[in-house]
Amino acid sequence: MSTPLIGVSKSILKIKELINHVADTCLNVLITGETGVGKEVVAQNLYTESNRCSKNFVKINCAALPETLLESELYGYEKGAFTGAHRKRPGKFQTADKGVLFLDEIGDMPIALQSKMLHVLQSGEFSPLGSDHDFKTDVWVIAATNHDLEESMYNKTFREDLFYRLNIIKIDIPPLRERKEDISPLIEYYFRLYKSEYPNNHGSKPDSDMFAKLCNYPWPGNVRQLQNCIKKQMILNSWQKVFNELPKEHEDDLPDILTDEQLGETQSFAKNEFANDRSSIISQFVDLSTSSEKLFEDISLKKIKKLASDRVEKEVIAFVLEKLGWNRSKAAKILKISYKTLLYKMSEFEIHPPIK
Repeated sequence: MSTPLIGVSKSILKIKELINHVADTCLNVLITGETGVGKEVVAQNLYTESNRCSKNFVKINCAALPETLLESELYGYEKGAFTGAHRKRPGKFQTADKGVLFLDEIGDMPIALQSKMLHVLQSGEFSPLGSDHDFKTDVWVIAATNHDLEESMYNKTFREDLFYRLNIIKIDIPPLRERKEDISPLIEYYFRLYKSEYPNNHGSKPDSDMFAKLCNYPWPGNVRQLQNCIKKQMILNSWQKVFNELPKEHEDDLPDILTDEQLGETQSFAKNEFANDRSSIISQFVDLSTSSEKLFEDISLKKIKKLASDRVEKEVIAFVLEKLGWNRSKAAKILKISYKTLLYKMSEFEIHPPIK
């Protein structure tokens, strides 16, 4: 029986609704989110709600195995296929036939194996190592990653065609710090679950003051970290001790490279840039040396507003990228735009990293 998807936030309710819509379609699903948010839980719920629930749910962690071992685990091998292959062994694609294959940490799959994975997804056929025969497979592939695959595609570490083959249905799970309303039902659920696992211990639920502290905590390890805290509390019977031992600082996806002073520079860029006299400001967008007739033809408030906006936007994007060492993924998050939008704007404004 799969773990239920616990939560009352809008994002979790939307995910539950999407699971109900997608479960019987068997369309490839890509689940994204930070480590510990519950990507495998979502995959298991998709499987449980599908018409494949009577067949196998097979998981493989693409980050946990070296390339050669991962290939043999996925596709199987014939006896004598390599040193140590003393007998024939089926792979995960065979074991999961008619069921679900969950490819965890797909973003860590070596690039050399991605082309073979793409072929299997397109044709439904694969060949075990050491075999001259192709085998048919009917699996529902659900993949998960904590990587930004769009950035990986840009860096040529993840195939674009494989991404679009996997990303037919995308389910993005927000981090726990962005859905604080889910903390209470999560504590309630796991407290009941672990109480039966640790019957000789006398844990308790947090009081209102401690609950407020837990809600204000950023939970870098997400739901998995919260689960471990509840287990620990069941043993220690002290929320205060558990809370005191939580790391109070952590490296987030949004690093503290930008200091308050630097952010102030960004926010006041337009003011500093255009704090000249009136003619100097206008001359940046209009040629004041032309005749009056031509000059007034060029002065369009809408046009100048666009030019000024583009200039400020270009400088702010370049500023943030420089401060982040040209890490596009982190820059997109700080600027609150999508990775694709950032790439488009970098191309539009001709923003390029320095040549090394």
